[in-house]
Amino acid sequence: MIDKTFIEAVEKTVSLVPSGKVATYGQIARLIGYPSHARHVGKALAMLPNSSVAPWHRIVNAKGEVSPRSQWSANAGSEITQRILLEDEGIEFNPHGRIYLKQFLWDA
Repeated sequence: MIDKTFIEAVEKTVSLVPSGKVATYGQIARLIGYPSHARHVGKALAMLPNSSVAPWHRIVNAKGEVSPRSQWSANAGSEITQRILLEDEGIEFNPHGRIYLKQFLWDA
């Protein structure tokens, strides 16, 4: 399922999410024509080359949370970086670590 074409579609669509907004994995999946493949979107983002300028940090889960990475993942610990990058763009989190999606969700 996760082939070069899928990864490129994810990267292209994620690149459209403006600063100060977030999108969900499911939202990206729907936009690229794979509505039930939210997990694949997350895996595709993890597979992006280091040279990618796609704003991966703007993609969160359906609850508005930064998804934790497995300790065995090459991206382990990047959820801290993700939150910092989002906060630097003005994204606000509630006391439970959730983004206010009504305010910050990208209207694609």
